[in-house]
Formats: sequence, structure tokens, C-alpha cells
Amino acid sequence: MSSFFLCFLFPALCLPLPNLQARSPQKPSPPKGETVRGITISTHGMGREWANPKVMGPTLKKIRNTGAEWIALHPYARIHEDGRVTWRRGKKGGTPSYWSKPITLAHKAGLKILIKPHIAYWGTRFAWRGEITFHRREDWKRFFREYRAWILALAEACKDADGFVVGTELDKTVVKEKEWRALIAEVRKRTKAPLTYAANWTDYERVPFWDALDVIGIQAYFPLTEAVNPSDRELDRAWEGQMEKLRAFSEKTNRNIIFTEIGYNRSHKAAREPWNYGTDGADAKPLQRRCLAAALRAIEKEDRVLGAFLWKWFPEPYPVGRNFQLATKAIRAVIRKHWNQDKVHKR
Repeated sequence: MSSFFLCFLFPALCLPLPNLQARSPQKPSPPKGETVRGITISTHGMGREWANPKVMGPTLKKIRNTGAEWIALHPYARIHEDGRVTWRRGKKGGTPSYWSKPITLAHKAGLKILIKPHIAYWGTRFAWRGEITFHRREDWKRFFREYRAWILALAEACKDADGFVVGTELDKTVVKEKEWRALIAEVRKRTKAPLTYAANWTDYERVPFWDALDVIGIQAYFPLTEAVNPSDRELDRAWEGQMEKLRAFSEKTNRNIIFTEIGYNRSHKAAREPWNYGTDGADAKPLQRRCLAAALRAIEKEDRVLGAFLWKWFPEPYPVGRNFQLATKAIRAVIRKHWNQDKVHKR
């Protein structure tokens, strides 16, 4: 089983012992474990590249060279405005190979893997996942029935993964606490991997079922400063303030924290709006690099934040993508600087 969520992500999991089982949600959080250093591999083709060894082999090798020890993949399903959730089946109606095969490829490359399902909302009234909600009871029922079917199929197919996310940025749905708790219980029957939910940075305090999960997951696009060209000290101070809040919430909930996603675009807005997909010039590259470096420094200092999955890297031969260009030479150098300086424990 994955030693990943064990101590790293999830508050109750302890990485140093590879044969530990995912903790019971009722037990107290253990001491800090091994740091989690992860990179999200995105997709140019709805995930099909993830099952191709000729593509993933060199991709995983380059990712390991940054000092990363984890990867994350984000399989897609599509939301419809009436609550339907649809996803592509594999051959003969089964689950697609690009769900499960990357787990074998990652383990062969010496990497752990997190499965982090995403809902595709494009072409609907929802501007992003955080707006998904329904007004009719039948639509809510349809959503949870079909979302459950997808997540359970994914959990079963990916039962050998090292960590599993039950939902990503579905923050207007967390009011349905009963449905989420039932789903989490069913996922636990299909995988021994530690579990989390990936809450948007605006809404992690509203999630009512952290006690049913092993670690608090946050999409960590926290705005840092309104300054146009902030100094490194300003960025560090912004993170110090944010970490104080996160530490208090971690202690209150008795759960450690994992940043299920964090990244910075090549933009002059990188410090103000880290989530913004717009790029605005090569002269913004230094700010992008400095924001990422500040985040990595902050994570290194905070025991309650066990690690992060950086957003985003694409499979070879086009690893850079249009935005959040993690695989560039300059960004890789930033990551190596922070992740290779201390390979075992923060403390």
C-alpha cells in the first residue's frame, strides 16, 4: 500500500513505515512524517497518454530528476446541468486503461501516485467546478448517484494507488454532508489508499467531513499580495500569515494538510491571482519563479503542511503546455533547488 498518505498527506499516516495501513479517522494524528513532493501530470488528450509507456517513461524520468517522489493524475468525467455525470468507458464497457496502467508505470519508476478526479464543466452554465450546484431534488439525486458510480469505479480500478481524492473543488456540494460521508465510506471498501478531498482555498473551512478523511486537501491558490512586483520578503511574509491560519485549522480539526494543487502562471498577476490562467509576457517569468520558490520555502518550514502537488506538467514530447509551465528549464531549476537539498525529513 502507498506509504504516501500514510503520514504525509493525511494526518494520520506515517510514511517511514511502508507497511502501515491507512489510519482510522477516529485516531489522533501522529507526528510529522516524510515530506511529500509531487507533480501533477496533466493531459493533451483526456488522459490517454498516461497509459503509454513510451510517453510516460521519459516523462517520469524527468519528473524524478526534479526531486519529486510523487505524481498526481486527474481523470475526467463530465457534468451536465441536470446533474448527470458521464465518463468514457474502456473497451467492452470496462474502465479505461489510462486509469490503472499509470499506477504500474509510476511504481516501476520509483514514484508514488495520487488519483485526483476532476469534473469537466465546459459548455455548461457552471463557470468552474466550484459553482456546481442544483436547485431540484431530482437533479441532486441524479448527481450523487452518477458521481458515486464514477468515483467507485475509479477507486476500484485504482485501488493500488498511493492516495485517492474523493472530489475536487465541488465546494457548493459539501452541504450534502450525508451523501459525502456515505460515498467516503464506500470508497474505503474499494481501496486501502489514504483519502482526502481537494477543497478550494476559499472553502476548506466549510467542509464538514474532514474527520471522515485522512488529511485536509487544499487547492492552494492563496492570493499573496496586491503589490505589482513584490519582494521575496513580502512573499515570505504573506506565506507566514497564511501558514498561521492553516496551522490553527489543522490543530482544530486534528488533521494535517496537503496542498493537492499549487502553481503560478507566467503572469504579472501571479502573486495576486495565482489561479488565473492568463499569461502576459516573458518579463513575468521572474515573478512566476519567485512565487513558486516562496511557496516551497513556506512548505518546508511548516510541519502541519506535509507537502504539495505542483500544477502542471504534460507528458512528453510536449511537457510545457500553454500556461502554468512547470516543465521549463528555469522552473525545474527552482524545484530541484528546494526538493534536492533535503531528501529525507524536514526535521
